[in-house]
This record gives sequence, structure tokens and C-alpha cells, in this order.
Amino acid sequence: MKRIFELELYGKKMSFEVGRLAKQANAALLARHGDTALLVTTVLAEKAREGLDFFPLLVDFEERYYSAGKVPGGFIKREGRPSETAILSGRMIDRSIRSLFPEWMRNDVHVVSTVMSVDQKNPANILGINGASLALAISDIPWNGPIGAVRIGCINGELVVNPDETDIPNSTLDLVVAGHRGGITMVEAGAKEVSEDLLVDAMELANEAVRKIVDFIDGVVAEIGKPKAQLPAPAVIEEIDNWVKDNLTDEIYEAVQINQKQARGAAIAAAQQKAEDQFAESYPDSSKYIASLMDEMVKKAVRKLLVTDRKRADGRAMDELRPITCEVDILPMTHGSALFTRGETQSLGVTTLGMIGLDDQMMDGLKLDEPSKRFILHYNFPPYSVGEVRPMRGPGRREIGHGALAERALRAVFPDDESFPYVVRQVSDILESNGSSSMASVCSGSLSMMAAGVPVKKAVAGIAMGLIADGGQICILTDIQGLEDHYGDMDFKVAGTRDGVTALQMDNKAGGITRQILTDALTQAKRGRFQILDIMDSAIAAPRPDLAPTAPKIVTFNIDPEKIRDVIGSGGKTIRGIVQQTGAKVDVEDSGKVSVAAVNDDAAQMAVKIIKDIVREVEAGETFVGTVTRMLSFGAFVEVLPGKEGLLHVSEISNYRVPTIEEAFEIGDKVIVTVKEIDDMHRVNLSRKRILDKLDELALDPVFAEQVPAEKAREERYSQFPKGGGERRDGGGRDRGDRDRGDRGHDRSRGGSSDGDRQGRPARRFERDRKN
Repeated sequence: MKRIFELELYGKKMSFEVGRLAKQANAALLARHGDTALLVTTVLAEKAREGLDFFPLLVDFEERYYSAGKVPGGFIKREGRPSETAILSGRMIDRSIRSLFPEWMRNDVHVVSTVMSVDQKNPANILGINGASLALAISDIPWNGPIGAVRIGCINGELVVNPDETDIPNSTLDLVVAGHRGGITMVEAGAKEVSEDLLVDAMELANEAVRKIVDFIDGVVAEIGKPKAQLPAPAVIEEIDNWVKDNLTDEIYEAVQINQKQARGAAIAAAQQKAEDQFAESYPDSSKYIASLMDEMVKKAVRKLLVTDRKRADGRAMDELRPITCEVDILPMTHGSALFTRGETQSLGVTTLGMIGLDDQMMDGLKLDEPSKRFILHYNFPPYSVGEVRPMRGPGRREIGHGALAERALRAVFPDDESFPYVVRQVSDILESNGSSSMASVCSGSLSMMAAGVPVKKAVAGIAMGLIADGGQICILTDIQGLEDHYGDMDFKVAGTRDGVTALQMDNKAGGITRQILTDALTQAKRGRFQILDIMDSAIAAPRPDLAPTAPKIVTFNIDPEKIRDVIGSGGKTIRGIVQQTGAKVDVEDSGKVSVAAVNDDAAQMAVKIIKDIVREVEAGETFVGTVTRMLSFGAFVEVLPGKEGLLHVSEISNYRVPTIEEAFEIGDKVIVTVKEIDDMHRVNLSRKRILDKLDELALDPVFAEQVPAEKAREERYSQFPKGGGERRDGGGRDRGDRDRGDRGHDRSRGGSSDGDRQGRPARRFERDRKN
């Protein structure tokens, strides 16, 4: 039976419709927030999977292009691989709900959020978390929820719950918080250098809103919730448990205190092998049970070491960083590179500069008119970084998530396109990993961009914090390594500058976190971040003033949008010619903004000059080195600017009589000319003889110097022609107001020909040529 449940939250309404769609799932609902709607389904596998050492939860976030009234791009017009936005949204749901499933559970659970309608105002990912929470809560799937999720913005200094998408660009904070009645389970944030106090205030406001959502879901469960399925818990073999506890507890405790990751793993593996050998005959199939038991023993040993004995595996103090080294200019031919090493975690950051319009990333998502990305960070995690052997594949959800976090941290200091008209692709290759490689990517990215000459506003550093709560005691750890991350209760990553936080991510399994714990953790993270920034400053303290020699040189300028067609040319012919001639890349925006990129400045300036010559108007009195393109009996057409020709009449060639135009020029000849006039029909009339007395002066100008000797030689040759009847002083028709240009056709002293010429055919041919 169809039921609709509605929640009013801070002036906005969410509704959840149950009982109409996807009724064969364990639970399904249509969640709506404004006109954004998602179908959320949850399904539980009937049988547990044998041999797994983890809970098999799968969360998919499916975007349907019809939800935004769009057709997918590309050749195949259907949805393909999930977009980065969909992957990150799926990860956000996963991180919010995973910790509330029973640890021993091995039945597959599949949560699918399908975006069916998008209003461009209310975000689908927040609705997806709340929809998944309600679906799991009313289903028969064992789960210790419910949870709620909200988005917090800071607009004009005021914290706002669930701001519209259109308000986020004006917000200094974009914070997503998910949690249950006992506390926060997931935090994801990007910020514009906000203070730690503001973050704590925002999370407290979010917690208040989350409790309202949880109360609402509890009410729905009370009405329509199903009894939870009773899944069989894993069997306990007391004989093995007791033997391991009596014989290996001390050995495991000593093993977790070994500093080196691989040596520590080998010691734990040796202890596990002892247990397997002990029960090889009595329990021949117990190896997976023993492995699970050993993992639990290691967890207890790590937590005892930290909380009770106040010691860390590598001997550091709770707020002490691992040794850090920073190096720049690692790779000679890249635009920028840096190596950041912290303990056994190492990130190689490489910066590549590209051109706006050609190298930026086009976003094909559900947003309408979604802008392309100028700053892109890609994170790679090869298997050798953790000493493993496995096939190299494309980036998975983890890699995309880590890269998005580092990108968000650095985007806050990235320059705008007016001051820095480049696209930047930042790559982080993880060469070693033992804790917080995403924060190492932030540091290597900051160093690499500074080394490349990218004018980032400030240096950014990232640090991973940990928290363990046991027996009423709290332990906050700075710069956690993999062991502390895996067996701890909270993973708390903070990135920022000296002036504030730019990114934050938290996953919490510890239950309630008080304001004091959050404040202490952020304060401790701030101290660690400042220490890292001090070390980074010793390698490179500010962006280099010049780009790397291998980086493209980009020049931007604006032209009249009406002139864009002249630059592009028919079918792109003109712009392709510019690229072929100069070797530069050229991009023209609809606004008239032109970007020219080339490896060297000479090529860039050549392309700029060609484009500016195309769009500018010729003015009377200007002097050019032109190229003869066509010849008629009465003169030559000379191209003075790309696509712009003028007529050089035979009477304007020299102070001497030139018998025929063919004796003066050949097609392709270079000639110095000046613009005599631009007539009422916008035709350009040129003269050569008017600048002959200025040749010595022009020889001092680099633009004309090379051509001047040729002009002097040409004039010397003209002086040898017989003068005959001499030069007409009436201007041959041109100087007397340019009466019909066809008159030149029957002026025999100008090289005219037959009676047909006197009938006006040359005039018609001239006008046709001018139009062509």
C-alpha cells in the first residue's frame, strides 16, 4: 500500500513515498526534496558469503540523464561509466552507513540510489543518504541506524542548513554531515580558509538537524518498519580462542610495536602461522577463522598500546609527526614536480599546464550549463606502493575519492583565469603508502605547482588525525599511519593554509563526539599542519615568478565578437592556417576572448599578430609590407593584412613610367605600400611611390628593414624603362575622384588593349575581382 511521509526541515520539505515502486526489493522508496527525486532500494542476499574477512556492502549511485532533460553525449547515447560526481556520491552514502552494520555480517547488501529528477536546486547526494537511511531502517536488513544527513553552507557569515545549489558558489563553506542519535559518522567539506571554530559551530548545527531527521525516521519505522532478519552469527571455536589468547597475546603486543610496516606484518604473520600449525590436525579448515581471530587480537593490542600505555607503534608522541622531506624539480622535462615523503608515505606530484578551451575538462553531468574544470587532480595508487602484486587497472572509487579530496583542498588557492589563463592538471603518484596518502598528495601538489610557477595564493598542507575511544578514555593522534587508521575509531583529515581550513574529511565509528573533542582534534591538527608548512617552506616558500621553460606561453586578449568568424574562417580554414604557420594553439571563446599558447614566446606573439591583423581595420596613412596576390592590366592587388587587400594602381607604383604591370611584379612578390585612401565603398587604395622618399627612414624600422633594399633595387630597374609619353599628371582617373574604375581599361598609355576593353568589360571584371 502506498504511503507518503513528509518532513519539514528549516523551511524545506522532504517526502518519502513507500509501497508503489520496486516492491521486490527488501525496501524501496521514492525520496523527494523539492523537484529532485531519487528511487532508493536496498536488497539483502539470502546466504552469507564464505571466506570473506569483510562486510560485502555495495552502494551504487545511478544518474539518469533524463532526470535533467538531457541526452548523454558521445556516440553511444546511453549512460555508461558513472561520472565522478556519481562515484563520490556513492562513496558518501557508503561511508555514512557502513559502520552501523554488524561487523560479523557476511551477507551481501546492495543499496542503489537512482536519480530520476533533478531541479538544479536541491542536491541529490544529500537526499540519497537520507533515502538510504530510511530504506535500511524500514527493511528487514540488520542495521543499527537510522542516520540523517544535511549540508551546511556559510553565506554572508551566516550558517545555513541545506542551502540551494545556486548559493554554494557564494558560500565560504560546503559541509556535508551524516550522523545518528549518538553522534557523527561522516563529514565531507570544502572551504575557503575558514577557521576551526566555524567548522565546530557548523558541525554542531548539522548535528541538531540530523537528530530531527533521525526522529522522523524513527517515527516512520514505528509505523511500517519490518522486523529485522535473524542472521546466524559466526561460530565460535573456544579452544582456538583460548589457545591464541594464552600463547600469542604477548607476541602480538610486541609485534605491533615494530616500526617498519613490512617487518611488523611479517611478525604478525609468523604468530598467525603458529596458531595454524597448532590446529592443522584438529581443525584442518580453521585458517580463515584463525586469520579473523588474529585481526581482532591485533586490534586489541593496538588499542591497548595507545589508550592504556600511551605509546605508538613507531615510538612517537601522540602529537608528533613522522620525519618529512620535501624536494622540488625531480623531473627535468615536466612543467613542475615535487616529492613529498612523510615516514613510509611518499607522493610524487607533477604539474602540467594546458590551455583553456582545449585542455580543460568538459563535465558531462546532470547540471545544466556545467562549466568545464580548469584545475584537475588525479591520484594514482599502484600496487607496488604497498608491496603487493596485482593487475594495474583504471582508478577505482578509492582513488577517485582521494583525488577529489586533495583537489578540493588545493582548489581554494588556485588563481582565477583572468590572472592565470591556464588549465592545470596535477597528478599524484603514490610511490609508498603507510597512512594518509591523500594528505601527502595535497602537500606534493602545493609544492609542485609552486615549482611550476603557478601563482597559487598560499601553500597548502594536509594532515591525517586519528581518535581512539576505549573505556571512557580518549586518545587523539597526529599523523596516523596505516595501523592506527585501520584499528582506530576515527579518521580525521584536515587540509589548509596558515589562515584556515580548505578541506575536511572524517569517518567516525566511535559514537558521540563532543564539541571539546572536535575542538581538541582540530587544534592539534592545526599545529601539525603548521609544522608541515614550515618544512615545505624550506623547499620552496612561494611560487616561482616565471613558468618552466618547457611550459606553454599563453597570451590572452579580446576581439570584437563580430570578428570571430574572420578568425575562424570558412570551415575553420583560417584558424588552422594560423596553427600550421606558427605552431601555436589558438582558442576563441564566444565572448571574443582569444587565448594563444605556444612553447616559445616568439611563436605565440606571431600568432597574436596574425589574429590582431585579421580583426583590425586598415587606416589611411598606414604602411605595410604587402604581398601581390592578383594582377590586372591597370594594377595589382596587394594583401596588406590577412584577408585584406588593396589596389596598387599602375600609376602609384613608381615615379618612373612602368610600361605594364607584368614588368613590375609577379604573384607573391613583397612590396612596401602605404594606404593612400579608403573610399566611400570601403575599398583600399594603395600607393608605393608616396613612400619612396622615406625608404632610408623605413630602413631603421625592423618591420621594413629587410624589404627596403629590394625596393631600392626595384626603383633602379624602373628608372631604365623608356619614358615614352611620360607619366600622366591627371592621376589616370584615380586622382580625379576615382571616376569609373573601368576607364583605366581604355587608357592605352596604361597598358589598355582592344575595343572590347573600351566597351566597359574591364570595369565589370574589376568589380567582380574586388568582390571576390
